[in-house]
Amino acid sequence: MTPLSPAPCPPPPQRSEELRRRFAEEARSERPDVSALCLLVAAAADGTLDEAGMDAVQVELDDLAGQLPYRPGGPRAWARALHELLGERCGFRGCGADYQRLQSSLLHEVLRRRRGLPILLSVVWMEVARRAGAPVYGVALPGHFVVGFGAPEEQVLADPFDGGRVLTGADAELLVAGATGAPLHPSMLTPAAPLDVVLRILNNIRAWAAARPERSDVALWAVELSLLLPSHPARLRYERAQLLVRRGDFIGGARELEAYADVVAAVDEPTAQRVRGQAVAARAMLN
Repeated sequence: MTPLSPAPCPPPPQRSEELRRRFAEEARSERPDVSALCLLVAAAADGTLDEAGMDAVQVELDDLAGQLPYRPGGPRAWARALHELLGERCGFRGCGADYQRLQSSLLHEVLRRRRGLPILLSVVWMEVARRAGAPVYGVALPGHFVVGFGAPEEQVLADPFDGGRVLTGADAELLVAGATGAPLHPSMLTPAAPLDVVLRILNNIRAWAAARPERSDVALWAVELSLLLPSHPARLRYERAQLLVRRGDFIGGARELEAYADVVAAVDEPTAQRVRGQAVAARAMLN
């Protein structure tokens, strides 16, 4: 088995702060750009990704879109065209080992390696197809992200993790049943909002870091970017507080715990009291 390459390291603090500012601005824009947000996530993860590298990714996505046939037909024809270009000619697909790599969640690395998690490969499919004029969107099936083409009544699904294989209804049902044990519901097939896609990517990064306590730096910046999204789970503040304490910022962690306690107090006073106790314990660590 080929050894995994080391995970990249975040950039210096000044660069990280600039990336966070730009991420927040893009996330709050009228039409958030998924590729731009993914590149800002990637730059927050990898200090070697500079502005030229980010521009090069956008150029490559444009170039790939230019290789698609002009308006090949309906949704199924679009899905097949993307499968032939990205899956067969370019070799984009996923494998089990990709779940062990942080690079599998970083857009520039997915383009370089032609490998990634289902949602990042789907971002490649969506961005290339969108540039070519396809009616494309992400579909956040439980446990497995895919892409959809066309209106609901003629929807065609494709699985970029499997090279863009066009899915039948039975295929989609099996994917959902394998992930949840539950049947496929029509609500699962609705287009995913751009910021929901980005939050899911950041969730994947947080999950990767959670399994590697030595990479709490990755967990922290992933949580902090998630908190910059206009809509996010309130519990992320609690997660950030825990990370700060774990990394030795006892005062910062205590303040965040107290702020989270204030948020939950209105609906769950016992939990708020427990969190306040954790804040007291964090401050005591300074003694």
